[in-house]
Amino acid sequence: MGISAAGYVAVRLFGARFGLPLSGLMSGFISSTATIGAMGARAAKSPEALSAAVAGAVLSTVATILLTAVVVGATSLATLQSLTMPLVLAMAVAMAYGAAFTIIALRKADPKSPEKQRAFSLFTAFTFGGVLSAILLASAFLQDRFGANGVTIAVALAGLVDAQSGAISAASMVASGKMQATEAVTPVLIALSTNTVSKIVFAVASGGRAFAVRVVPGLLLVVIAAWLGTLVFPTSADLYAPGVPDTSELRPSVQP
Repeated sequence: MGISAAGYVAVRLFGARFGLPLSGLMSGFISSTATIGAMGARAAKSPEALSAAVAGAVLSTVATILLTAVVVGATSLATLQSLTMPLVLAMAVAMAYGAAFTIIALRKADPKSPEKQRAFSLFTAFTFGGVLSAILLASAFLQDRFGANGVTIAVALAGLVDAQSGAISAASMVASGKMQATEAVTPVLIALSTNTVSKIVFAVASGGRAFAVRVVPGLLLVVIAAWLGTLVFPTSADLYAPGVPDTSELRPSVQP
């Protein structure tokens, strides 16, 4: 409800055409998934605000990427260095996609007056809570069923609810010397990918077909850009993270 209220204030101050994209970007720092749900509800209620709501939804992922960079960097700088290009490309795609729909929204007449809109919707809040609870239960079931022995499984499950928690888990292993920085890239990207799955669920459930067919491609492009970043610019951080000694020179040489 706080995210919906923030969007309401932004719309009152700047109008829906610019207010919704702006509130989406800011609210993403609270929860990008919840922001997408709120934007979908707004688009379903006011179809004339569809483009602005789509822009706000996709721009909220910029916050996800920035927060991921912050928490990873605070935990392990070597891991952040390895993730630089994937995160930069993902952010660039998110900003470009959101900017495109912002421009489309600005070219249209300003939607329904914000005075006619409520600051928040109890139905939207309960819907978000229900879907989030279902995701948490599914995660708990999978962890109980298969365990969390593998970093990839644990991070993927964490990413369903929060991408940052999964990223911190991987970066922590680098900081503790249990994993190389370059090896942590895949788990972090998996966390972002599974988090994208949750966002897609909320986009479809809250905004309907018109909203989903515009938001889902943007979300997929963002995560695809992140994975392509590992190919375009292979991880170039120090191969050996702090705490992980370079043992290559310690291996006994084979004398003829």
